Amino acid sequence: MPDKDTQVNLAVYMERLDSYISSQNALNENLSKNLEKVETKVDDISQWRNKMYGMKSILVAIGILVVHTSAVLGSFVAIINVNK
Repeated sequence: MPDKDTQVNLAVYMERLDSYISSQNALNENLSKNLEKVETKVDDISQWRNKMYGMKSILVAIGILVVHTSAVLGSFVAIINVNK
């Protein structure tokens, strides 16, 4: 039969174990909340990056359009000057 000292040690151990488990649960909840915040921020950054890529693509397309337009207009001017 276990003596009183062993029972007290077991009670202290169980109390500490309960305290540890509750603190770990609180830590896990806190980490989960922070991870969700980070995940949301990463999604926001990804959306912002996609918008920037879209704007960059539009600027490249406009640049190509300007170069093409100037080349076509230059050729028209050259044709008109040659025919005179």
